[in-house]
Amino acid sequence: MPNPVSFRYFKTSPEIIQLAVMLYVRFPLSLRNVEDLLHERGVDVSYESIRYWWHRFGSQFASEIKKRRAGGMQSSNWKWHLDEVFVKINGERHYLWRAVDHEGEVLESYVTKKRDKKAALKFMKKAMRRFGSPNEIVTDRLRSYSAAAKELGCADKQVTQRWANNRAENSHLPFRRRERAMLRFRRMHSLQKFASIHALFHNHFNSQRSLSTRSTFKLNRDAALTEWRSLIAS
Repeated sequence: MPNPVSFRYFKTSPEIIQLAVMLYVRFPLSLRNVEDLLHERGVDVSYESIRYWWHRFGSQFASEIKKRRAGGMQSSNWKWHLDEVFVKINGERHYLWRAVDHEGEVLESYVTKKRDKKAALKFMKKAMRRFGSPNEIVTDRLRSYSAAAKELGCADKQVTQRWANNRAENSHLPFRRRERAMLRFRRMHSLQKFASIHALFHNHFNSQRSLSTRSTFKLNRDAALTEWRSLIAS
C-alpha cells in the first residue's frame, strides 16, 4: 500500500488542498475560478495558495495514482495509438507526443522542440521501457514514426490506415480545453509537468460514460472518488 501524501506543516486541511488540486487539474478552470468555487463553499484561500498547492502536491498525487493503477495497466501493450499535437510556448512551436492504449488510457506524454526521427525514437523508447513493446502501433503517416519503428524492430506492427488513429485524436481534447483555460504555457518544463500529471488524473477519473449504462457509470465514478480520497488517508 503506497504511503499517503504528507501535509505536515500546512495549516489548511488536507481535504481542502486535495479538492483544490483536483479541481484545477481535472477541470478546465483557472486558479481564480477554483478560488471562487472554494469561496462559495465557505473556504477563503488565495489563488496564489492554490498555485503553490498544485506545484507542491500535483506530482505527488499523480505518483500515488500511478502506483495504484500499475497492476491494471498490464494489458496496455495490446494496441497503442501515437500522435503529436502542436503547442506554442512563448510563440515558439513545440510538440506534445502522446501514447494512448486501446481503452483511451494515456500511457505517456513527452514534449520536444522537433518532431523528427530522434524525437519519435526517444518518445517510443520511453513508453516501451515502462509498458513493453505493443502488439500493434497505430500512427499517422509522419515519416518519423516509421523511421523510429524500423530502428526499434517493430515496423511490421505499425498501422497507418485512414481514420485508424481517431482514438488518439479524441484523447487530445481534454488537454486542449485545459490548455485554453491556462492561457497556454511559458516553459517546456511546465508543459511536460502538467501534461504528465493531467494524463494520470484523466485516466483515474475517466469512467467511459458513453460506453456504459448509467448505473455502471455511477459505480465507477464513486469508486474513483473513494480511491482519490484515500490518497490522503492516514
